[in-house]
This record gives sequence, C-alpha cells and structure tokens, in this order.
Amino acid sequence: MTTPIIKIDGLRKQFGDHVVLDGIDLEVAPGEVIAAIGASGSGKSTLLRCLNLLEQVSDGQIWLDGLDITH
Repeated sequence: MTTPIIKIDGLRKQFGDHVVLDGIDLEVAPGEVIAAIGASGSGKSTLLRCLNLLEQVSDGQIWLDGLDITH
C-alpha cells in the first residue's frame, strides 16, 4: 500500500468561538487529483491555508509525504 501524499486526521480550525473546520479527514494518494468545492465561507481556503502552514490548526494532524507538519 502506498503512503498518502496528504493525510488529514480530525482537523479542526477555529477563530475565537467561530469553528471553520471541524473533524476533517482526508487522504490523497500520489498522483491523485482532487477538488474542494462548496459555498462561500465553507472553509475551502482555510483548509488550504492550514495545509501550506499559513494557519495554525486548532486540533488534529496533517501529514505531507509521511511527515507530521502539525507538531
């Protein structure tokens, strides 16, 4: 089995009392293409900002190519 290039487990992001992402789980295999779609304000950009370390996650873990980037 191939290690996911991106793995997200229980991701939570909140700004004060406002919860933007709550319990996000995701695995993306090498070479796989995905799309994030949803209404304005649904957390798509926040998810990407957490993935590229522009936002610190409130809870959960993110692995990029097997490396835990949340700690």
